[in-house]
Amino acid sequence: MSVERYNPRESEPRWQKAWEEARLFETKGDGAGETYYVLEMFPYPSGRIHMGHVRNYTLGDVVARYKRAKGFDVLHPMGWDAFGMPAENAAMQNKVHPREWTYANIAAMKRQLKSMGLSLDWSREFATCDVEYYHRQQMLFLDMLDKGLAYRRSAKVNWDPVDQTVLANEQVIDGRGWRSGALVEQRELTQWFFRITDYAEDLLAALDRLNEWPDKVRLMQKNWIGRSEGLALRWALDPAGAPEGFSELTVFTTRPDTLFGASFLAIAADHPLAKAVAATNPDVAAFAEETKRSGTSAAEIETAEKRGCFTGLHAVHPFDPTWTLPVYVANFVLMDYGTGAIFGCPAHDQRDLDFARKYELPVTPVVLPEGMSPADLAIDTVAFDGDGSMINSRFLDGLTPKAAFEEVAARLEATPLGNAPQAERKVNFRLRDWGVSRQRYWGCPIPVLHCESCGTVPEARENLPVKLPDDIEFDKPGNPLDRHPTWRQATCPHCGGPALRETDTMDTFVDSSWYFARFTSPRAEEPTVPAVADAWLPVDQYIGGIEHAILHLLYSRFFMRAMRDTGHLAIDEPFKGLFTQGMVVHETYRQNGQWVEPSEVKILGEGAGRHAVRLSDESPVEIGAIEKMSKSKKNVVDPDDIIASYGADTARWFVLSDSPPERDVIWTEAGAEGAHRFVQRVWRLVAEAAPKLAEAGAAAQSDDAAANALRRLAHKTVAGVSDDIERLAFNKAVARLYELVNALGQAFGEAGFPASAPVAAAAREALSMLVRLVAPMMPHLAEACWEALGEAGLAAAAPWPVAEPALLVDDELTLPVQINGKKRGDLTVPAKAGKAEIEAAVMALDFVKTSLEGQSPKRIVVVPGRIVNVVL
Repeated sequence: MSVERYNPRESEPRWQKAWEEARLFETKGDGAGETYYVLEMFPYPSGRIHMGHVRNYTLGDVVARYKRAKGFDVLHPMGWDAFGMPAENAAMQNKVHPREWTYANIAAMKRQLKSMGLSLDWSREFATCDVEYYHRQQMLFLDMLDKGLAYRRSAKVNWDPVDQTVLANEQVIDGRGWRSGALVEQRELTQWFFRITDYAEDLLAALDRLNEWPDKVRLMQKNWIGRSEGLALRWALDPAGAPEGFSELTVFTTRPDTLFGASFLAIAADHPLAKAVAATNPDVAAFAEETKRSGTSAAEIETAEKRGCFTGLHAVHPFDPTWTLPVYVANFVLMDYGTGAIFGCPAHDQRDLDFARKYELPVTPVVLPEGMSPADLAIDTVAFDGDGSMINSRFLDGLTPKAAFEEVAARLEATPLGNAPQAERKVNFRLRDWGVSRQRYWGCPIPVLHCESCGTVPEARENLPVKLPDDIEFDKPGNPLDRHPTWRQATCPHCGGPALRETDTMDTFVDSSWYFARFTSPRAEEPTVPAVADAWLPVDQYIGGIEHAILHLLYSRFFMRAMRDTGHLAIDEPFKGLFTQGMVVHETYRQNGQWVEPSEVKILGEGAGRHAVRLSDESPVEIGAIEKMSKSKKNVVDPDDIIASYGADTARWFVLSDSPPERDVIWTEAGAEGAHRFVQRVWRLVAEAAPKLAEAGAAAQSDDAAANALRRLAHKTVAGVSDDIERLAFNKAVARLYELVNALGQAFGEAGFPASAPVAAAAREALSMLVRLVAPMMPHLAEACWEALGEAGLAAAAPWPVAEPALLVDDELTLPVQINGKKRGDLTVPAKAGKAEIEAAVMALDFVKTSLEGQSPKRIVVVPGRIVNVVL
């Protein structure tokens, strides 16, 4: 009797209900015993999951299920990164409160995630917009304020004039706001900051200890922190024209060796000297104002045209009082890096060279490339930034740049300028303190008050949480908290007088910088229970996109240290292991210049004849490039559609099997159909075999070669899949499972029944192992198969199979056989065969006899376990 096809629509909800009723995935303990914490970066509740979510959460789920089967107490929670501008934008567009929009989206996405069969501990669920969560975040803020890790100051910021909020540099794309698309402006605002720079050295040094992180991520963080060693060098200003109170200008430089190639100095538009000059120089004032309206991100400033305005001032060269250099205000100098002033050496810095060519300033090469004569060295449009030897540098000539650095530093450290040395060694960091103020409603309120008598004071802890008001209006741009008639009114906890609440809310990166710690005790009155947090953290395996390699991960590392120093836990790093998965990509389709959705397209033919037509009328459709799924190009595949058509296990299997998880996976209909065929094949194999193997005995080694071979393969598959999952090499694990399924299919043969009792016993053991190996990847199918095999309990609660060490060692060995270095065939010998036995077997091979033509070989080279070479 034929077996009915596996029906995921019936099976998957059934097993999801069984897991939920058994509370199978709720974390058992408080971190005691052998634990494993696996976490995927939590999603923003946009209202729909996408295929990137499917891949991300499937990867983590495989690890969680595997570790649970291995006996670990697994923490695998889920929450929602729920504050942010999209909710406010939706409120304005749809006349709905951000809270209502957010929680409706959470409900929709939770339903979708549950349909994937993820082994999540939903009892620990929270959203960052929950009052219970941001209450504890406010507690952390006050602790950081007490510790001096949070502070307030005036700063230049990126201002989005449409969203009317501050943006981080990374939220400015090509000079425009990442959400609104508006041209971003520079403004001076009083902002709240976290002192992440206090930890710059530690954050950098600790990267070397994160050996379970991708090298590329560690390098990105290292470059972002940007440690550089140099000199703080003071240049005397020519008194002629210098504003009152300005007699010198300090620059930070990493290349003091190039001082004799200097041709100008440049300062930031908001440097105190620039402001002083602008007060009496209309040209400088106009240029400074224009610069404020230009691009704001560091990347954009670096790539923009290098422009400047001469201040009329000159600076005196540190080694030659007769040599003065012009001082410019320049659009590529940033006040928040170094001292906001640089000296330009055009021959050896491309930025300086571009500037010098534009303003016709001298270009003097002072570093000669190795093997080149000075007469041949010409700097035209490309600066030379390599190593070599010093030229045109007086007492430095002939030295290497490194030696010249030391010579310049030694001389200027010993040379006074006024009451201090003219230079001192400094370590500088590119990293800047984290500005956390955002001018929006839908965020965590900053718990401070402004009192006319007491100034800026923290809210009393007993008055926390500072809740967002519900009665809010979004009828005009800007922060509606500023316009609320009563919410701002408060009482100063110091003097008892009237005070106003801070209306800035926190950057949403704050919300995601400690959520992993909150998951360890999500209902605690304090932000953490330190002993429990220390038991679970750091997260053993963190999984998410490479786009978060810098800010989210860096801020989380800072927060860990801040929480340690404020007594909330005792560890430094949040994530022990980090994995950054590739994207899910898809072909794009166009017709008459318009994007067409994959669901509207039918693919015909193969290879060179492959083409696409529209389903509705079979009109031709152009097949475009394979790109990241995006709504704008309509190459999005809806996970709900895939689950409805094929089931969750098919989607899970496909994203695991198609390519290594660190690479992009190309979603194709053919691939999904192939994955679904495998689901059906496994079900048919188990369902047909189960009744025939019901009476099979215990598997054991026997004289039956076929049975022994099947057992050996099954146990090797257990060992291999285990190792693959540990290394997150899921596609390799999938390949091993295909091989085992093929072998089991062959074991049943055309008759549909094992050829012998030992084979039947081996097949029954192998099927049990197969189902448990498949369970982390296709959990619903595994439950159906487990039930069909008559096994007790749930497959998700079954222990991981154990491979017998003796079965992992091959009895036989196949060696390639070469004749005069060229492979001619193979030789299979016992694994323990000695050199003499192998040589005798080689001489008996027909192709060796033919080549020898009755002669004896000069020698036979045997490389044990590797190869045999017959030398004629």
